[in-house]
Amino acid sequence: MANGTSSSLFARLWPFGNREEIVSARIEDQRRLGVIFWLATSWILLILAATISTNFLPFLDPLEQDYAAVNERWGAQYWVGTDHLGRDMFSRLIHGAGISFRVAFTSPFIGMAIGLTLGMCAGYFRGKVDSGVSILIDSILAFPNIVLAIAVLFFAGPTIINLVLVIAFYTIPQFTRVARANTLLYAQREFVVAARAQGASHLRILLRELLPNVMVPVAAYSLLVMSFTIVLEGTLSFLGVGIPPPTPTWGRMISEGLDELSENPFISMYPSLFMFLTILSLNLMGDRLRTMTDVKASSL
Repeated sequence: MANGTSSSLFARLWPFGNREEIVSARIEDQRRLGVIFWLATSWILLILAATISTNFLPFLDPLEQDYAAVNERWGAQYWVGTDHLGRDMFSRLIHGAGISFRVAFTSPFIGMAIGLTLGMCAGYFRGKVDSGVSILIDSILAFPNIVLAIAVLFFAGPTIINLVLVIAFYTIPQFTRVARANTLLYAQREFVVAARAQGASHLRILLRELLPNVMVPVAAYSLLVMSFTIVLEGTLSFLGVGIPPPTPTWGRMISEGLDELSENPFISMYPSLFMFLTILSLNLMGDRLRTMTDVKASSL
């Protein structure tokens, strides 16, 4: 028994060992999510739980100003201190996270619904449909997203609905390309050919045969798009065209702290750190799930 165990371990470690065991070990490693994935997931769940708890836990009012505690350091009353107007920074960070997650959990799914439809049609029908979708996607990518977002929010108003729709518009190209690549991958598989031979309609093939297979990698990619939406929302708030004050957002908090860097650098540092950890966590989760779904990036 000991010899069998040691030989199996040696075969896994030795690069010129049993090829089947090496391949199976690699596949097993790819199926594991890993510690980094769960750490990233824990951070996202922690922030989500904090934002939900603002409805029933006694958080301080993020808009209340206490001029007797301006630029206060952390303590029992103010866990991470106050800003230049005496507002509780911890409460503002949690409420700002609520805005970011509201955008991150709505914009990508709107873009995914449109991009999934366009990408599947382009990859399945090809020809003129594929060319038309490619021209549309290239046109969206060619126009600067910040310029269009500023223009739309300026004329339509900086409401949360308009912000979600503008950001969703710029998530369409990413989902379209991923959906098209995976549709091309599965369109010539045996189950699709068999369904076509049995006289199934195009709509039935798209919905019953292709959609369940294409949906998995597209859904995994949505985590990466969520990080993009948080960055874009933070950028717009930093520029002053996002959600108007006094509603706290991470981007606006960073902007407000620029003039106070010498007096209280934590005003900008804390929201920057929260945004960094959130974006990093979403990217790590998305990369791991994308690796497990084995997306063929060469077809993008």
